[in-house]
Amino acid sequence: MKKKTLQRNFKVIANNKVKDNYFKLVLAAAGISSMARPGQFVMIETSSTAFAPLLRRPMSIHSAQKGRIEILYETVGEGSRILTQKRPGEHLNLIGPLGNGFEIADPGDRNSILVAGGMGVAPLLFLAEKLVEHKSKNARVRIRVFIGAKTAGHLLCEKEFKSLGCDVKIATDDGTKGFKGWVTELLEETLSGIATAMPRIYTCGPMSMLESIAGLASEYGMAAYGSFEAHMACGIGACMGCVIRTQDEKRKERNDFVYRRVCKEGPVFQLNQVIWGEE
Repeated sequence: MKKKTLQRNFKVIANNKVKDNYFKLVLAAAGISSMARPGQFVMIETSSTAFAPLLRRPMSIHSAQKGRIEILYETVGEGSRILTQKRPGEHLNLIGPLGNGFEIADPGDRNSILVAGGMGVAPLLFLAEKLVEHKSKNARVRIRVFIGAKTAGHLLCEKEFKSLGCDVKIATDDGTKGFKGWVTELLEETLSGIATAMPRIYTCGPMSMLESIAGLASEYGMAAYGSFEAHMACGIGACMGCVIRTQDEKRKERNDFVYRRVCKEGPVFQLNQVIWGEE
């Protein structure tokens, strides 16, 4: 069955600075909220002016409940700068929900590890909310969250994950909070001490981080799924501008690959299916 996608104007409820260049946008979007799954995204028209900017901006759905969606974003260019100026009562034109999100396997009966690098927390909070809903069916299920950032000042969503009851571990590059080093180093240190059946990994962050986690998942025999970040022009799979190389399952013995679109077949992919490195 074809997935339903909406395109319309949605009312801004709030648009507040979280810290520094990070903002949280809240929209009254009951249609999108009811259909959205963790890992999916929306394409936002930041300005109705014809050429300023021309393209919509892809934004992960940070949370979706009670007829609202939340978008956590960072100001990195003209489009996001314009977005910070939107005030409650104004409207934004959105297309969504788009893409394929995270599939939660064995609901209520599998431990999970979430690994976020920088703005990778954006789709993972929504995922944690859904995992916690399933956890209520089995109190023994454990949800670990690893958050990595350059410094303590760049950390996002630590309190939100803790409020959900997740076990949160922090890594900063400079050691200003938590483990000093990369979040993948902290993850490996933790995995080496887990004696029971390995949990499933869900992750989002820079490509180098996803590649490292793919290696760890392979080493420890774990299933790992990553939400990929990419520049998108259309967001609906038409322009082929956001492709990555993945294994061709039909011709795996020949080591053939196929291009898959982050916006359409993704943004979530099983990490062992991705071909890493340069072409």
